Amino acid sequence: MSREILLLVDALASEKNVSREVVFGALELALASATKKKFNEDELDIRVEIDRHTGQYHTFRRWTVVDAEALEFEDRELSLEEARERDPAIELHGVIEEPMEAVEFGRIGAQAAKQVILQKIRDAEREQLLNEFLQRRESIVVGTIKRIERGNAIVECGRLEAVLPRDQMIPKENLRVGDRVKAYLMRVDRQGRGPQLILSRTAREFLVQLFELEVPEIEEGTLEIKEAARDPGLRAKMAVKSNDARLDPQGTCIGMRGSRVQAVTQELAGERIDIVLWSPDPAQFVINALSPAEVNRIMIDEDNHNMDVVVEEEQLALAIGRSGQNVKLAAELTGWGLNILTVTEAEEKHLEEDAKLREHFIQHLGVDEDMANLLVQEGFATLEEVAYVPVAEMLEIEGFDDALVNELRSRARDAILTLAIASEEKVEEVADELKDLEGMDAELLRKLAENGVTNRDDLADLAVDDLVDMTGMESEAARALIMKAREHWFDQ
Repeated sequence: MSREILLLVDALASEKNVSREVVFGALELALASATKKKFNEDELDIRVEIDRHTGQYHTFRRWTVVDAEALEFEDRELSLEEARERDPAIELHGVIEEPMEAVEFGRIGAQAAKQVILQKIRDAEREQLLNEFLQRRESIVVGTIKRIERGNAIVECGRLEAVLPRDQMIPKENLRVGDRVKAYLMRVDRQGRGPQLILSRTAREFLVQLFELEVPEIEEGTLEIKEAARDPGLRAKMAVKSNDARLDPQGTCIGMRGSRVQAVTQELAGERIDIVLWSPDPAQFVINALSPAEVNRIMIDEDNHNMDVVVEEEQLALAIGRSGQNVKLAAELTGWGLNILTVTEAEEKHLEEDAKLREHFIQHLGVDEDMANLLVQEGFATLEEVAYVPVAEMLEIEGFDDALVNELRSRARDAILTLAIASEEKVEEVADELKDLEGMDAELLRKLAENGVTNRDDLADLAVDDLVDMTGMESEAARALIMKAREHWFDQ
């Protein structure tokens, strides 16, 4: 029997052009599988070891050593206490092996072993093809739809198969078996039965790669795509920058009579594409991104990374776009939160903010309305500015002398200290369960405490918009924090 195994290994290794070690490994797996079937125990952990020189083989049953509380599979796991009765030196995650009766090689036959080997060879070939493909660094995949499974398209790309998931197809796009399709290689999924290419036609990177194919100046480095944002199948915005003063980046991407942008639009099922100029100045970049709407002025809130964009009444609909599409894409493209206001709305908001600021100064500086008005008009927006703006600058204000400036600065510093102490006291009232919540930090905790959120349930009850208004967080981060605070509800 030992001689028969060695002869089989040599024959298969030669026939399939693989190493003897691959064949030995496949035979060991086949024998282990046969052993499980013989004892009708699929849960067992079996290892078979074939001597590479004699062909003799031995079978072992294996148990993994785990903590007693983590014990789940009694057929292949042992608690540390039980394991040490067999081997006093064993440690957690170690393996205990015991010899067991081996099945006869004739019971599985050469055919069963051959099937295992063939499968291993197919897997190795697929992995080799994939590695060759990845080495070419191709981001765009072109193939033919071979079949549709549960709404997902299986795309044949040469000798490889890829998956275009339903949620990565352009909405309302009707793809059929036999259609030739182009898509972006989003990732390689190595789970399941071998590695698989996962494609996308909705990714922003697909838009960028298509333009790189159409516009040679990008590859040459004279033109650069800085950002892109998409509403797949409907509209997209792409920010471009020229590295050559003689080159018009927008015209270059659009092409003669729109030929280049039209080629991309056709590939994206009619998606309308706005080519905008990138600018290192955030305000100018936002103005460009909101094109074709004309912007009156912009007010920047650096702390919350937001901008109030003021437009004339007749430009409002154009700036917002259908279903908010234009402003949404502009915000995604620039990375800034954008709030579109008419001139009238901006004025009303300005007056409201000024009124709040006057009340703030009256309350904390102990000044009258006229003095508070004067501070607002001179551009003071916080107590910190009153306390720490250089004395010389404050003395330039008409009617201010040394005594008044020093008094205002002194009151502002006292007010800052008082507010800080009050804020610390509020934070001390916050429950430990909120302080220890994953994602919480000192500044966030302070803002929550100032708004009366002192325990986990208070946070869990908030809407996402409420938390964003309180803290200035991004919506996704706010949503994640609220869901984290709600976890204990589901546990209960």
